[in-house]
Amino acid sequence: MDIKKELKYVTELNDIYKSILDEINVGIQVINHQGKTIIYNQKKMQLEAMNLDDVLNKNLLEIFTFKNKHDSRLLQALEKGVRTNNTKQKYFTNKGKEITTINHTYPIVKNGETIAAVEIANDITKYEQLKKSFFKNGNTKYTFDCIIGESKPLKNVIESAKRATRTSSSVLIIGETGTGKELFSQSIHHGSNRSNSPFVSQNCAALPDNLVESLLFGTKKGAFTGAIDQPGLLEQAEGGTLLLDEINSLNTNLQAKLLRAIQEKVIRRVGDTKDKEIDVRIIATINEDPIEAVTNNRLRKDLYYRLSVVSLLVPPLRERKEDIPLLATKFIEKYNQLFQMDVKRINQEVYRLFFDYSWPGNIRELEHIIEGAMNLVTDEEEISYIHLPHHFLNKSTFTNTDDSKTLQKHADEDLTKKLKDQIEEVEANYIKKVLLNNNNNISRAAHSLGISRQSLQYRLRKFKIKEELSRE
Repeated sequence: MDIKKELKYVTELNDIYKSILDEINVGIQVINHQGKTIIYNQKKMQLEAMNLDDVLNKNLLEIFTFKNKHDSRLLQALEKGVRTNNTKQKYFTNKGKEITTINHTYPIVKNGETIAAVEIANDITKYEQLKKSFFKNGNTKYTFDCIIGESKPLKNVIESAKRATRTSSSVLIIGETGTGKELFSQSIHHGSNRSNSPFVSQNCAALPDNLVESLLFGTKKGAFTGAIDQPGLLEQAEGGTLLLDEINSLNTNLQAKLLRAIQEKVIRRVGDTKDKEIDVRIIATINEDPIEAVTNNRLRKDLYYRLSVVSLLVPPLRERKEDIPLLATKFIEKYNQLFQMDVKRINQEVYRLFFDYSWPGNIRELEHIIEGAMNLVTDEEEISYIHLPHHFLNKSTFTNTDDSKTLQKHADEDLTKKLKDQIEEVEANYIKKVLLNNNNNISRAAHSLGISRQSLQYRLRKFKIKEELSRE
């Protein structure tokens, strides 16, 4: 074959390859050993809303932004020879478009040297957006984006939980009441390849033992009076995830039956004689030290070992107090929307109380305190001492600041007073203190209190503070 014929053959072959690539209904991108794009098909252009000239012969990181460089599957394939199958990836184009794909990525090796890397991408961007919208509106569906906080203990457990999304191993989530264990369990489910399948949740402490077995394993018609053919939670969660909350509340006989179901991946309905295969991921939570639960026979040792393939210890709020402002802001936003209010912030002295407090009820308690405070706000933009719930002010742990001592003294003086009178007395005393600190300047005092001058004037008249100060 002469050179002209050979060139014509190569050109025609190249056109055929290009035609095939552009007809394929998946995005294909190939980068060379320098990280520059050399193949970019029509589907990939549509997926990323980019033109060929925007991408071809340009470095990958000039065009696309990842959370960090190592998140790029293409670069992992090129630089480390990593091959990935059916892996979700999220990134942004240089035009700001967010893309989510399921990728198959692999290196091309010649003579022991990686010369290129290929990515075959299926677009799931619209699906992810719809799913995110569904979670946002559903109020019962959580993802890792819903977990609020920047503290190191929290970030560590989030990172471990994200790793757990890659497999179907059992997970044991350990944490005190109110730390957000179910939030973590749902986030693991929705970050895994089981996210399109059911997520079923059951609190083991909420039902008596005679109902839990039939609820978990289902029933066979005729097994007992009134029994019908009914699938249990393990069947209902087929292909997905079953969350068993407070697993230590389950009696030990049922724990043994659950252990068999997890190990052998089969169940038998109550009253049935046949086994049924299941494919369910088990996530369990416990609100005490699992070793102590095992020692006191509240949790079988063998079940503990089976469940704790992945163990996540969710930190209590007292160990991540730097997250309190972020959490408080989120709760204020939530109740502003629910109550049609416009509270903007929390007084720094209140934050001082929050940081001094041990939070035995954790995040749930913080939310309830803020909800209670916002019920006492009128037209103020700031939550201050006077808005804190009475039971919170009576906590004996408030001993670290002069202001909190004053509040405690007033709260303890006469427990027979009506709540309204008690609150008004504390409010009046606090306003007098702020006025004195501002040399009785009403404008400056109103600014310090975070309320309008008119609102302060109203309170001065209501509590007859002006008259009292003039007498002094």
